[in-house]
Amino acid sequence: MKYTAAVITVSDKGSQGLRQDTSGPAVRAMLEEAGFAVTHTAILPDEMERISAELRDCADRRGIDLIVTTGGTGLSPRDVTPEATRAVLEREIPAIPVAMWVEGLKVTPRAMLSRAVAGTRGSSLLLNLPGSEKAARENLGAVIGALEHGLHMIAAEGHE
Repeated sequence: MKYTAAVITVSDKGSQGLRQDTSGPAVRAMLEEAGFAVTHTAILPDEMERISAELRDCADRRGIDLIVTTGGTGLSPRDVTPEATRAVLEREIPAIPVAMWVEGLKVTPRAMLSRAVAGTRGSSLLLNLPGSEKAARENLGAVIGALEHGLHMIAAEGHE
């Protein structure tokens, strides 16, 4: 089964056109290469309610299977993507960020500073990635192989 995906970049400067988004397109390319149909993209400012509203829209109205954010997972005061994501999750999946941290720590000790979360809302799987293109690629690369299976399970399709 082919699954749909959304890529949402969270960046104040990116949403104002002051910085080019490179992580969003990189994540999109990786998802498409893995067989996902990316049907929605957006660039939003670091505003909790806007992020939560976009995640709800993607899951509830658009019915997108995999919703990936990039950006807003660090320690700056404006980094609120994990909080915005937790506000809409029905079930958290803590092992997905753990897998990303484990792989990230092999590259840099700074990986431990990521606050990414993952979980489900309805039949959608939501996943936070860091904002830097390099880190977003590394983190997604660490878990992309398990995402399709997770989506099968969410859809109650059972094991393949």
